[in-house]
Amino acid sequence: MDLFETLGSSAQGVPLPGPGAPLAVRMRPRTLAEVSGQEHLLGPGAPLRRLVDPGAEQGRAAPSSVVLWGPPGTGKTTLAYLIAASSGRRFVELSAVTAGVKDVRQVIEDARRRLAGGGEETVLFIDEVHRFSKSQQDALLPSVENRWVTLVAATTENPSFSVNSPLLSRSLLLTLRPLSTDDVAALVERAVTDERGFGGVVRLDDEARGHLLRLAGGDARKALTILEAAAGAVLADDPGAASVDAPAVVDLPAMERAIDVAAVRYDKDGDQHYDVTSAFIKSVRGSDVDAALHYLARMIAAGEDPRFIARRIVISAAEDVGMADPSALQTAVAAAQAVALIGMPEAQLILAEAVVHLATAPKSNASYLAIGAALADVRAGKGGPVPAHLRDAHYAGAKGLGHGKGYQYSHDAPHAVAAQQYLPDDLADARYYTPSDRGYERSLGERLAKVRQMLRRKG
Repeated sequence: MDLFETLGSSAQGVPLPGPGAPLAVRMRPRTLAEVSGQEHLLGPGAPLRRLVDPGAEQGRAAPSSVVLWGPPGTGKTTLAYLIAASSGRRFVELSAVTAGVKDVRQVIEDARRRLAGGGEETVLFIDEVHRFSKSQQDALLPSVENRWVTLVAATTENPSFSVNSPLLSRSLLLTLRPLSTDDVAALVERAVTDERGFGGVVRLDDEARGHLLRLAGGDARKALTILEAAAGAVLADDPGAASVDAPAVVDLPAMERAIDVAAVRYDKDGDQHYDVTSAFIKSVRGSDVDAALHYLARMIAAGEDPRFIARRIVISAAEDVGMADPSALQTAVAAAQAVALIGMPEAQLILAEAVVHLATAPKSNASYLAIGAALADVRAGKGGPVPAHLRDAHYAGAKGLGHGKGYQYSHDAPHAVAAQQYLPDDLADARYYTPSDRGYERSLGERLAKVRQMLRRKG
């Protein structure tokens, strides 16, 4: 039997959604079995399972404060509801966007009075806790330490930076993983067939389903919101005509009309995925910033994982820009970190800035060619032993073997360049890195030529 149906709604303060509630609310899982993804948090003995099902393991206390960190639409609010409903605890929800210190203190004081009077415990769910100021977060500390409430805080931002250390140290941090395409597809199918959703009176064709899943990007709430808009538009065309025996069909044009987004012909598992990605990288490499932004836009509009795009940008920074503009890699890495921190849709601005930097930067693949040439020699068996003067001389007996003998400490030499051999004898004259004459590498090449000459000058 469903948890909400078993416990009711009034006693625990967890209202059952009515037929007029948004689809995403109506389809909120009522049992752990309905939760998609997050298997790593819900296995036997996991702290979250003890919170949702306190009787599952006797003698092991559930944590009194939990911070749920994960992307939008991965089930943070759902898990908070389940924690309250499963054990008959009262549920109170605050949004950090609208609540203040006064609201927090009022909820905590009410929870204390209920406990003192032998009433039910309170689960306090705070959504977007990262938006709370330091003083607002500090106001939660006494309730956590004294277990006046079971605090469940949700955030889409890294708690290490967005949640105060005292609160974080008193909480169990649980990371929710992005939902897979299969997870979201299962939720969409349930919404189509379940009585809480459309009860089988609509049907998604394959093209519409694929486009919906791409647009959702692993966000269950977004997927259900899009589905509700598209199905609602189809049903409105002929009210009362659809039935389980003759369901209304939601096709791609219907979905496009409903969400006002043109479908991008882009299969993330097919040729278009590789073709667009290839064109994107080659446009950056070719310094065509407009083409690079076009292909970036196509990937974003098609629902490509922004982390995948960010990874390609980091690779391009090292492979195609290289030392012609060393700051390009810094921009790319910062963009990748920011994308993971911020998420879509704002992340598209970060990706665009990185793409503009790389596409307009001077280009050099000298580092790419250098490591390729060095690896080729190593794989061919070239190299030989490390020169004796470079070997480790710190362990007992090393000096007796001649290790370190004749080594010159570079910082004692003029310009911190000591004339000595670093490569093995077999490769003493090898040259792997050849700077280009573009960007920063122009001056780097001039300096490198002098350094190589100094290294081989015998005193």
